[in-house]
Amino acid sequence: MTDQAVDTGGVRVSARASGANQFLGRTRELKELRADIERAGLDTLSGRKAPRARVLLIAGRPGSGRTALAEELVRQVADRYADGVLRVRLSEPDGTPVPVERTARELLTALDRPAPAGAAEDDLTAELRGTLADRRVLLLLDDAAESEQVDALLPDTPECLVLAVSHGPLTGISDVRPCTLGGLDTKSAVELLSRHAGSVRITVDPRAAEGLVEVCQGQPAALTLAGRWLAARPKVAVSDLAKQLRAEGEEGTPLSRVFRLVHGALPVPAARILRLLTLAPGGVVDPHTASALAGCSVDGARTTLDDIVALGLLHAVDSPLPQYEVPACLHPLLKALTETLDRPAELQLARARMLERTVRLLQSCRAITETDSPETRQKLLGMPQALRFPNPRAAAEWLGIRRPALLASARAAVADGELDTLARRLMSQLVRAMVAHFGTQEAAADLYGIHSLVLDVAERRKLPREKAAALLNLGDLDARTGRTREALVRYRAALDAGWEANDPYATGRAMESVGGAHLELGDYDRAADWFGRALAQRLARGERADAARLYGRIGEAHTYAGRYGDALRNWRAAIAGHRKNGDVAGQARALSELARVQEYAGRPEESLRTCQEAVEWARRAEDVRLQGALHLRLADTLDHLGDSSAAQLHRGAAERMLGEEPRESDAAVPEPGQDAFEPEHDANACEIRSTSAED
Repeated sequence: MTDQAVDTGGVRVSARASGANQFLGRTRELKELRADIERAGLDTLSGRKAPRARVLLIAGRPGSGRTALAEELVRQVADRYADGVLRVRLSEPDGTPVPVERTARELLTALDRPAPAGAAEDDLTAELRGTLADRRVLLLLDDAAESEQVDALLPDTPECLVLAVSHGPLTGISDVRPCTLGGLDTKSAVELLSRHAGSVRITVDPRAAEGLVEVCQGQPAALTLAGRWLAARPKVAVSDLAKQLRAEGEEGTPLSRVFRLVHGALPVPAARILRLLTLAPGGVVDPHTASALAGCSVDGARTTLDDIVALGLLHAVDSPLPQYEVPACLHPLLKALTETLDRPAELQLARARMLERTVRLLQSCRAITETDSPETRQKLLGMPQALRFPNPRAAAEWLGIRRPALLASARAAVADGELDTLARRLMSQLVRAMVAHFGTQEAAADLYGIHSLVLDVAERRKLPREKAAALLNLGDLDARTGRTREALVRYRAALDAGWEANDPYATGRAMESVGGAHLELGDYDRAADWFGRALAQRLARGERADAARLYGRIGEAHTYAGRYGDALRNWRAAIAGHRKNGDVAGQARALSELARVQEYAGRPEESLRTCQEAVEWARRAEDVRLQGALHLRLADTLDHLGDSSAAQLHRGAAERMLGEEPRESDAAVPEPGQDAFEPEHDANACEIRSTSAED
C-alpha cells in the first residue's frame, strides 16, 4: 500500500549520495587541501607537539559546491582514518546555528557513547574530546555559522582531522588557512551543464554553452538548475536561456536569477508545495509532511516531490523511507518568495495542518503497540489508511528515521508561540510514542528536551498543572543521571506549581520525590519528614496502596539513619497495608526489608523467622529473584547463628533460583534513591495534556 505511513518501496538513494564518481573540476583546490593535511603547523615549526586536530576550511557561497568538494576530499583521504568519518551539520536550513550541545550529543551517539540526559554543553564537549582522544577520525563539520561552533568540537589530538565548511573565514581558530571557492573552470562547468542538459545540445553549440557558463559565473548550483530546466525543454536553445538570464540584469546572484526563472516555470500547485516546504522543521520532508502543508493527497504530494527532484530544486535523501530536503542554497530564496507570494494566514494554516498530521501519525505509531486492547484496535481501524502502520516494527522504523524531524517540529511549534495547543498535543504524543517503542532509558535525552519545551509553554501560558508535570519529569531524569541537587530544585518548584494548580497527584508525587532526593543526599531526617507529608496526604485521600508504599519509604529513611525502632514500626505498617490491599508481592518485599532491619538491630532469630515468612509470600507472588535473594539472606543469618549445614542448603536453593544472575545477599534491598518501593516515575508518568488532547 503505497500511501501507508511507512512504505519501504520509496526513493532510497539521492543523486548527491550516489554521485562520488560525478565530481568535476576543483583539481587545484583538492591538491592544496591535501597538501594542507601534511603541512607543518605553527606548533610543529616552533618545536612543540600539535595539541589539537588539524583544521581545514572550505569557504564559499551557498551553491558554490563547497559541500561537494568537502565530500570529494573525504572520499580521497578517508582510508587514512581508521576509526571512520563523522558528519554533522552546524546550521539549520534557515541559517540558524545549531547549539553545540545538540551537535556534541549527536556525535557522541554516532560514536556509541550516548551522554546522560540533560548534560551541560561543557560536559558533552569534554566527553566528546575524551572519546576522540585515542581515535583517528575525520570530522566533517558542514555549514558552520561561527567559529565557536567548530572550536568547541575540536579533538585534542593531532591524529584526527577536522574539515569545516563555511560561508567565510572562521576567525578565532588558529593555524587555519581557508580554501576559498569561486566558480568552476570553463571546461568543468560546460561538462556539468552537459550532464544535466544533454550532451548533444552542448556539442552542437559549444559557444552558447560557454556563454551560459559565463552568465552563471561557473556556479555549480546555478548550472545544475539551468541544465535541468533545459532538459525539461528539449526545443529551447542554450543561447535562448543565456539571453533570458542576461535580460534580467545584474540584480541578485546568478543562482537567484536562474532560480526565479525555474520557479516561474513550475505549475502553480508544484510551485506552492515547493515554497511551503520551507515550513518543514529540520529541512527534511516526507510525502505526509508535504501533503499536510499543501492540503493534498499523500500520493499526489509524492508525485509532485519526485517531479521537483527531477528539476534539481529538491534532493531525495538516502533513506529507507521516501524523504526529501530543500538544498541549503535555495532555502533563503524560497523563503523570500514565500513571504512575498503567500499570505501569513495561509502559512499559519499550513503549519497547523502539518502539526495535526504529525500528531495523528504519532498516535497511530503508539497505538500499533497496544493492539491487545479492543478499544485501541477500534481506533486504529477508524484511522485513514494513509495514517496506519502495518506492524509495530514498521512504526518503530518510521519513528527512528523521522526522529530528528519530529524533535525539530516540537521545537518549531513551541518557538512559533501561536500554536501552543497543537504543540502540547504533539509533545504529549511524541513522549508516548518514544516510551512505547524505545523505552524511557534509551529515549531519555530526547525526553529531557521535550519536557523542557513543555515547561516553556506551561510558563508562557501560565498552566501550573503542566508546569508541575514538566518539572517532575525533568527532575526524574536529573535524578537518574546523578544530578540529585538539580532534581531537588525541580521537585520543590513542581510542588509549588502543584499547589497553585490544586493538583493532589502532582503535590503528592512532588513531596515524595523531594523526600527521595534528600534520601539520596544522605539527609535522612528531611527524607523521613517529606515522606511523612506525602503519607498524610495519601491517607487523607484514602489511597491505601500508595500509603503502604510510603510507610516503606519512611522505614527506609529510618534504617539508613540507624533508627531501627522507628524503621521496624514503619515496615510493619507497610506490611499491614500491603496485606489489606491484597498486594502479595509488596508484602513479600516489605517482609524482606523488615528482616534486614531486625538483623541490623541485633535480632537474628526474629530476622530468621521473618525471612522465612517472606520466602513463602515471595513464592506466592512468583517472584523467583526475590526468593533467591531471601535464601541467600537466610544462609547469611544461619551462618551467623552457627548452623552452617542449613546455610548451605539455602545457598544451594538460591543458586538454583538465581542461575547465572549476580548472587548478592543485598539483592533484595536497593541502594539509597533506588528503593524497591519507589513508584516507577517514567518520563511520561505525569502526563502532558491540553483540553483537546487525545488519548
